[in-house]
This record gives sequence, structure tokens and C-alpha cells, in this order.
Amino acid sequence: MRDNYILTAESVTEGHPDKLCDTIADAVLDACLLGDPDSRVACEVLATAGKITVAGEITTKAMPDIPHIVCKTVRQIGYSGNYEVEVDIHDQSPDIADAVNSENEITAGDQGIVYGYACRETPQLLPLPVVLVHRITKGLTEARRNGVIPGLRPDGKAQVSVEYEHRKPKRVHTVVVSTQHEPGIRQQSLWDAVYQQILLPALGEFLDQDTEILINPSGSFVLGGFEADTGLTGRKLMVDTYGGIVPHGGGALSGKDCTKVDRSGAYMARYLAKNIVAAGLADKCTVSMAYAIGKAEPLYVQADTHGTGVYPDFVLEDAVKLLFDLTPTGMANTLQLMEPIYQKYCNYGHFTHQDAPWEQPDCAELLWEGCDLAAERM
Repeated sequence: MRDNYILTAESVTEGHPDKLCDTIADAVLDACLLGDPDSRVACEVLATAGKITVAGEITTKAMPDIPHIVCKTVRQIGYSGNYEVEVDIHDQSPDIADAVNSENEITAGDQGIVYGYACRETPQLLPLPVVLVHRITKGLTEARRNGVIPGLRPDGKAQVSVEYEHRKPKRVHTVVVSTQHEPGIRQQSLWDAVYQQILLPALGEFLDQDTEILINPSGSFVLGGFEADTGLTGRKLMVDTYGGIVPHGGGALSGKDCTKVDRSGAYMARYLAKNIVAAGLADKCTVSMAYAIGKAEPLYVQADTHGTGVYPDFVLEDAVKLLFDLTPTGMANTLQLMEPIYQKYCNYGHFTHQDAPWEQPDCAELLWEGCDLAAERM
């Protein structure tokens, strides 16, 4: 890898059409789990001007009032329009159900490749561009809700490019912000307010006089949300994870219960990578796993410490397999994934919420002991 380079990450507000669809899907999932922790949910949402469609496979003992959830979620985000809500839900395929519940154990509900990552660039153990860009979009939402910047509307997005020198973050090279607003707002006034109230606090020391700042570069942004752009679950994978800086297995996160390993496995891989770095076993770490439908154990577990590990990578891999239950049941128990917690963490990146179960750096001592034991067995 080059010593000097630029890395970019993007984020969207909770009022962005795709992210609002994710939020609706996770609200439906949470409602199912609240009534039945064993619910099997694969919920997709498609929305456009005047209409929201919820479709998928749900098997539960407590089917919620989905139209009510949709309307409540849309209004909580900040939209006030009227929408026709269409629901097309059926039970999980019996073939998949039989595979998932085979031989008295829960197995993977589909095949999947997952990645988790952590590094020492930030206190959150995430790449700096990821942390900075989510600060911006979260700041936009907070400024709209508390009236710090009058005239903001829910839709918005941001992009941050960070310049690295000798493989360390040096400065913000470029920042792009697009925020929906009420009619009649002067763009220069909006530019000044976003710069002062959002960018300066969010970017801090990494913002300098040479940073290129683009705020609503296309001009007016009055029409937003579903009226301007069709929304769909699963279209903001890089926003949800590591901004494209890290490999992605391709599976979306929102709207899926914990038997869908492209969600539970992604959370577990992040948990493992973060704990490895937090324990001081590496300065950066990528954990990858793959699963097959109908099988409980992962097909493989790999750790890549990018040349920064205290132990060889294969020792870490053996320690992880020795210490952690990486089956769907094991991951659900470790990370509380049968609880109705998903909507709370589905905006501004799934790995930026320090109170999320998969963000807890709580097994450092255990990992050191596991590595010592794995090394002795070599």
C-alpha cells in the first residue's frame, strides 16, 4: 500500500430515502422480536412518492401492525406527508425454515461472507473518515431537530475525504454536504450556518484553509425524501459499515433477524476485530468469516492484522475459534441479537454506537489468554 493516499467515506441522514427504508425494516423487525424473540424476519421496504411497500418473509407468533409502524416511523423521522402503505408478507420458506432449525440447533439461514475491521485511528477504533462523516450527518439531524439551523429538512448526505501522510491521517482534503431545506433559504446563509454549526465542531483540527468545502454544490435542495428519490432497503452498505475502506461481503444488514449471518456475522466480526485491537494484540485487524445455509459453524475464520500483530495471524485465528461460539446461536447470545435493539443502531453507521453490544471491548484479557494457549499448542 502507498504511504500517502486519500480515503473517502460517506454518510446519509436518517431522512434519506434509502436509510428511512432501512429504519422502517428494522422497526418491523424490533416489533416482531418484542412479541416473539424467535421470530424469523426478512423484511424489505420500497418507497416512492405517496406509496410505501413492505414485503418479505416473516414467521412470528406476534405479527405487528405494519402499516402503523410505517406511518409512525416516517413521522418520527420528520416527514408529514400521507402515504399509501402496501404490505405483502408471507411465511418463511419451509425449506429454509427446516434448514435453519435442523437437528435441534439454529443454523445459518443463508450463505454469506462477512468482514469486521478495527484500527487505532480514532477512539471508536474506526477509520477517521468514517467517524468524521457520521458526525456531520448526525449533526445535521440534531441541528434540524433543535432548531440551531432554521429551515433544515430531513433528507441529507455527506462525504469526507481524508489525506494520509506516511499512512497516518493528516487533514481533511474535501468535504461534501447536501442538505434538504425549506423554500426561500439563501444558499450563502445556509453555507455559513452549516460551516459554523456542523463542520467546525465535527472536523476540528483536521479542517484547514486548503480543505475544499462543498455545501449543496448543486444549488437548491427543497424537494427531498420519497417525493424526490425512491428508497430501498440495503442500498447504503458502505454507509452502514466502513465506507468502502474495508472489503464487504455484499449482504445488507437491516430488516434481518440473527439467523441471517450476513447481519449477525458482520456484527460478530466487528466485535472480534475491535476487541483484538482494544486488547493491544494489533494496531489494525480485519476478521473475515463465511457461512453455508444449514450449517451452524463458519466455513472458515481468518484474521489479518496487516503486519501489526503481536502474534502471528494464525495464532489469533485459533484463539478466536477456541474462545468464541461463532454459530448463529452463539453470536446471538454473545451480542443480544434476539432482543429488539436494531432500529436504535441502524443510522449513522452500525459500528459508531458505543453502547451497542458488538461495540463492547470486554474480552481483552480473555483474548490474551487464548493467544497464549493457542501458541502453546502449535
